[in-house]
Amino acid sequence: MASHRLSWTSKLCFGMGAFGKDLVYAIVGTYLMKYLTDIRMVDPAFVGVLFMAARIWDAFNDPIMGVIVDNTRSRWGKFRPWILIGTIVNAVVLVLLFLDVDLSPGAYAAWVAAMYILWGMTYTIMDIPYWSLVPAVTDDEQERSQMSAIPRFFASTAWLAVGSGGLFIVKYLGDGNSILGYSRFAIGIACIFIITSILTVWKVRERVVSTAGTGQKTSLRHMVKVLTKNDQVIVVLGIALFFNMGYQLSTGFALYYFEYVCGVKESLFATYTAVAGFAQMGAMVAFPILSRIITKRQLFALASLLPTIGFVVLFTVGLIDPRSIVLVGVSSAIINVGIGFMLVAITVILAEAVDYGEFKLGTRNESVVFSTQTFVVKFAGAFSGLISGVGLKLIGFVPNEVQSATAITGMRVIMIVVPAILSLLCLVVYVKGYRLNETYYRQVIASLRGESPAEAAREQEA
Repeated sequence: MASHRLSWTSKLCFGMGAFGKDLVYAIVGTYLMKYLTDIRMVDPAFVGVLFMAARIWDAFNDPIMGVIVDNTRSRWGKFRPWILIGTIVNAVVLVLLFLDVDLSPGAYAAWVAAMYILWGMTYTIMDIPYWSLVPAVTDDEQERSQMSAIPRFFASTAWLAVGSGGLFIVKYLGDGNSILGYSRFAIGIACIFIITSILTVWKVRERVVSTAGTGQKTSLRHMVKVLTKNDQVIVVLGIALFFNMGYQLSTGFALYYFEYVCGVKESLFATYTAVAGFAQMGAMVAFPILSRIITKRQLFALASLLPTIGFVVLFTVGLIDPRSIVLVGVSSAIINVGIGFMLVAITVILAEAVDYGEFKLGTRNESVVFSTQTFVVKFAGAFSGLISGVGLKLIGFVPNEVQSATAITGMRVIMIVVPAILSLLCLVVYVKGYRLNETYYRQVIASLRGESPAEAAREQEA
């Protein structure tokens, strides 16, 4: 196995793919629940249960898709055909999800349920092979850090655009009709999604090919072995689970928090998400630089502790001056610098776990391993959707009305307290379980390349 260097064209086109797919995820993750409960007047408890059930159902499909991708052999490689297919189908379903359909309340609930479940399943088709490209395009540590940071940077740009500008875009496109505005917004995002995925498929090539297990088919039984025998994958998935529970909960609930707790929706939400986007992008740019200066453990500690500190600040701001744009922006910056670090860190250590799995088990299964990440992300989404929807029902939330003191307290707990605790749990799992420090990981790579550890160390310093 030789080290592979990548052109900046490949890196940027890979990043563009993340931009398009995260535009899609951002409109669904940020606006769908509030669109359904406040505009289409769907019962919040129904939405919460739907989100939970759909994500759990979809999560169990992810490892199966990983097996399918790992068994794919084509002139385009294992991953790129599925990225293109999944993009086109998911773009169509996104448009249908926000389509202005004239149905009775019961029929519309059934329509939304079907489209949301189908949206999640089709997103899986392209998302698993997309992230599986990270360990397949290079085995160089610094290149890996860049290939993990660049798409996360572009993804944060997408979330920044949708989060800070989404409400204004919907208002402009709908000309007073929110349903029409969301429908047109979804169509525009679907078009961008297709274009950016074409760029990724065109310019990114698979370069790292395992010599172990060549020609073998990946089975479900083998998939279970890959996951259960690779303890480092289990550790990374535990981290990803806690992180995504908190991240998705706070992201999906922010509109409710700023409208009903702070009393100002557009300006505070736009400020919070705009600062979040820039903070995450700055953190992602800094990640490869910091990874040369401080240890993995120190960088991971920053990624876990900064969001917790930021949530404490946001909670305090909510008590003393909830409408302060400056203080909300400061808290968002602290939270999202840590989130930016964590988004890159999880991708990096999961790619390292792929190498460790090949070192330990003799087979390289990028798609199986990365499908477990999407499994965890969606399971976390199920948790956050359930907490948001059912939580709103339990605290006595009434759409488009002034909320009770109990409801406001409940919203603070959902938006701030729970995510802060989950962020701390990420650090606990990392410290207790992750063993691939710089020295040990270098030995793993040296073994896979057929080098001595001394040769690997010299190459790393070069």
